[in-house]
Amino acid sequence: MSTTPTIAAPVTHTATTTLNIPLNRVEGDLQIRVEVRDGHVTDAWSSGTMYRGIENVLRGRGALDGLVITPRVCGICNTAHLMAAAKALDALGQVTPPPDAIRVRNLTLMSEHIQSDVRQAILMFMADFANPAYRELPLYEEAVARYAPLKGRSVIEAIRHTKHMLEIVAILGGQWPHSSYMVPGGIASAPCLEDLQQCRHLLRGYRVWYERQILGCTLDRWHAVRSLADLDAWLDECDTHRNSDLGFFIRFAQLIGLDSVGRGHANFLSFGQLDLPAETDVRGFGDDTARLVPAGFARGTQVTEFDQANVAEHIAHSWFEGYEGGKHPFHGVTRPYASGGEGQKYTWAKAPRYDGLPAETGPLAEFVIARHPLFTSMVESDGPNAFARELVRLVRPAALIKPMERWLNEVTPDGTFYTRPKRIEQGQACGLTSATRGALGHWVRIADGKIEQYQIITPTAWNGSPRDSDDVRGPWEEALVGTPVKDPDNPVEVGHVVRSFDPCLVCTVHSIRGPNRHTARIL
Repeated sequence: MSTTPTIAAPVTHTATTTLNIPLNRVEGDLQIRVEVRDGHVTDAWSSGTMYRGIENVLRGRGALDGLVITPRVCGICNTAHLMAAAKALDALGQVTPPPDAIRVRNLTLMSEHIQSDVRQAILMFMADFANPAYRELPLYEEAVARYAPLKGRSVIEAIRHTKHMLEIVAILGGQWPHSSYMVPGGIASAPCLEDLQQCRHLLRGYRVWYERQILGCTLDRWHAVRSLADLDAWLDECDTHRNSDLGFFIRFAQLIGLDSVGRGHANFLSFGQLDLPAETDVRGFGDDTARLVPAGFARGTQVTEFDQANVAEHIAHSWFEGYEGGKHPFHGVTRPYASGGEGQKYTWAKAPRYDGLPAETGPLAEFVIARHPLFTSMVESDGPNAFARELVRLVRPAALIKPMERWLNEVTPDGTFYTRPKRIEQGQACGLTSATRGALGHWVRIADGKIEQYQIITPTAWNGSPRDSDDVRGPWEEALVGTPVKDPDNPVEVGHVVRSFDPCLVCTVHSIRGPNRHTARIL
């Protein structure tokens, strides 16, 4: 276990309260430090307390070893890491997988998204609705009955039903987590008719539950919600809508003002995901004809074309050494430097930037870049906020279930699932996709058949990044500024903002040593 250096306090000249918050329910460990003045956050620092050395582990290994090792980066988003690794090797091997292989790859990644979105909303985010800070609210007792950790009725329902989506990954990929069925040129095994029938059965059952429990309506009825006025009308339409988990989330969020916190920089990034196979009835969201989910970068709701050459990582405030300014991942360095008391560096996370700017990624970013009218209007009206981020996460499965159904019906049992790639000896390539939490990229360089360079940028690296070389805060650091804190001993509002980004910080070395200041824990 490594020793995490102390986060040094900045020099201040006005009286403030400094809160150090070891934040749980973030798929790992996270330390948030905020300064509070007059009941509001005035500054924030996000400290990833884990060192991930996978990039260094991979150097010198065989070109294909990333297929086995990189899914171990995360026990939650391992299918996404396998997809990114496989896509990089597809490019190096100059091969395009057959259409049915693309469908199966997509189906497993979508299954991972759908189960994770609901679990995060019910188990991680809405658990805070049962926080004692809200005991005086009229919906509090209902919130406890639904979302109390490990015993709320919605919690139990979510655990019971979301696991069936992971069974689809296991049927098509052999196991979950940490499967390795994607290979350059396709997938390693062909699903038979019985496999596909079982997957259809599981997805059909999940859809019935999701429509009843989460939405309180059919997918088609939800897809008719295209504006804020439509959302209000949907909520008031019937008790089934209001009493669903989605309806309850909206009502409780309105009570506590989630739409007024967590704005951030209002920059959005998507690498795009879920390539469209040839001869499919599925059409992409937005204007992208190559993928179901489009790539792009947006400032507010103004979308521009994405170019991976604009990605760079900074380490000015990270516990690494090796360079100044930003470096593109093909030239990145992962050399740990636990600096201790010098004060400038405060996290193991690097600071990814796009065209020099911090950018948030995830479902809200993807829906803004796809120009979904409801979420575009929400951002235009109130800016990005905790309510919009969590709302889109609850309803993203509604956008993915029908394409999954079509692709399951389009797959040819025992068809063609592999095309032999060229021998991978030299070259560099990147594999870009989206994990559940947003943009995920693997950048790899091969020399003499071995990995010479491997750099991974995860969604949480984007969202939870520290300040960069220009001292610009990362996305959720910026989003925390202005957040009200009513009780410094139970700063539940801070948890709302950070968890709205769906942090994931697992599968690395865990270490934390807090400075001798006020340590707050969210109850």
